[in-house]
Formats: sequence, structure tokens, C-alpha cells
Amino acid sequence: MQTGSHKHAVLVTAADLAPQALDMLTQFDVIFAGKQPTEDDVVALCAAHKPVAIIVRYGKVNARMMDAAENLQVISKHGSGIDVIDQAAAAERGIAVRAAVGANAAAVAEHAWALILACAKSVPQLDARMREGHWDKSTHKSIELEGRTLGLVGLGAIGRRVAAIGVSFGMNVVAFDPYAKEAPAGVKLVSLDELYGESDIVSLHCPLTAENRQMLNRDTLARLKRGAILVNTARGGLIDEEALAGALASGQLRSAGLDSFGVEPMATPHPFQQIPNVILSPHIGGVSDAAYVNMGKGAAGNVLAVLEENARNAV
Repeated sequence: MQTGSHKHAVLVTAADLAPQALDMLTQFDVIFAGKQPTEDDVVALCAAHKPVAIIVRYGKVNARMMDAAENLQVISKHGSGIDVIDQAAAAERGIAVRAAVGANAAAVAEHAWALILACAKSVPQLDARMREGHWDKSTHKSIELEGRTLGLVGLGAIGRRVAAIGVSFGMNVVAFDPYAKEAPAGVKLVSLDELYGESDIVSLHCPLTAENRQMLNRDTLARLKRGAILVNTARGGLIDEEALAGALASGQLRSAGLDSFGVEPMATPHPFQQIPNVILSPHIGGVSDAAYVNMGKGAAGNVLAVLEENARNAV
């Protein structure tokens, strides 16, 4: 990994990385791109430092960046969502793409439940009303979750954690996942149409692909139970945001909790900012104290594994 006194570079598309991850990368010059690096910033750093690896925390990695980093061997995601990496371009150039799968599963599952509960119990709205001097005890009714149906789209590491909590709440839990061979205890595998029709709460836990982009649109939102809750801690591209705004305004959906958006950072002004029954957070579901360390170590470990394998194969 090192030639003489020269250290190869690893570029991180962020301003920091967990100390535990940096400890794994001491044989490299670790270059930080800053808090919100632009495409031009990353291209310039790739051209200047010729990194052998890029650890992707923020933003996207495209062919232009890859071509500027002529020594690049691996692009390692600080998390599980590799849709921000041009995988076809990487494959054409023989560059490995890796994800820190499961490193933030607990954090995202917890945040999904924070949004589910906030939607069902109107937590932000009641807090705002209290601060305005109102006491809505005689008029407010929250949604009780016991006996309701929770529908999970995706049953990977995150979806399974969300499912287990739903089962512990006494909910009927159904899931759609074309890759799941079996379901955990208390969870029933169903078709996507069945899930839409049966669920009081729909929570998304699947990767974004060309096939499922805007899977929740005017047609599918209309097939949900009237008054259902929608939560998305996966990828914003799974939802047609204009159609969702309409479903929230019409009462087709009781509320939505969103942690990811079609364009990030979310454009301002945005229609969602004026919709009282949507709860928003800035894609921080996977950003916890423990996940920060786990994702950093996972990303660094993937870098080391690919570079070591390539070095062995070159001998």
C-alpha cells in the first residue's frame, strides 16, 4: 500500500471520519473534501492527490471523478446506499464498489420508529400547539398501534429490526421483499398490492433502483388505505413528492414522516414546508453516535480488503 516514504491517498467526501476508522488508515494520507463538497471540489482533489480509494459520506461519485483519480481502485460507501455511486462507470473502469452493510441498521430502524410514533401520536403538532397556549385534550385522538397493520417494503437488516419492534407492539406485520426467502417470527410475506391495501402504516426499507423509482405515485398512493401513515427512511427517489403532497392535502394519508428526499439537501422553499401533517428530518436516520463509528470502520475495512486483494492478485 506504500511505496518508499510515499503514502497513497484516501479521499473522504466529508470533513471528518471516526477516529477508530482513521486508526485503520494510518498507512495512507487521508484527505478530507469538506462539509459539503461540490463535484468540482472532489474532481480537483482527485486530480491533485490521485487517491487509491474514495470513502463516500456526502454527495455522489460519478465518472468524471473516477477519471480524475487515475489510481482509484475502490469506492467505499460510508453506509449502505450505493445508489449515489455510478456503479456502471465504476465497473467499466475496474473499480470496486463496496457498502458498509448493516453498520447503521439499528440507527435507521430507531429513527423509522421515531417517525412512525411521531406521526401516529402527532408529537410535533401537539408540541407546537402547547407552545401557542392551547390544551387539546378534549379534541385530540391519536392512533393506537396495537392491532394495526404495519407494512414493510424491504426486509433487510433495517426492515427486520423495524418488524421486530412492530411485533412487540402487538401489530400485524406484513412485508414485501422479492429477495426474502423467509420471514422472521410474526411477519407475513405478501405481494406489494396486498401490502398497500392492508397496511395502516407503510414504511420503506429498500434500496433505490431503476425499477422502483417513484414506486409511490398517484396511482399507488390512491391504493393505500385512506388515513394511512407513510414513513420513508430509505431513499427519496422512491416517492413522487408532488403526488405525496396531494395525498397529504386531500386526507388520503393521515400523515407522513420523511428522512430522505428526491433532491438533497431538500430544496427551499419546498411544498412540504407548508404541509402540517408531514414530519421532516434531514436524512439523519443513520447518523447516530454508534453508527458513525460503525460506518467509518466498515468503510475503512472495505477499502483495506479491496486494496489487499488487488495487491495479492498483482503478485
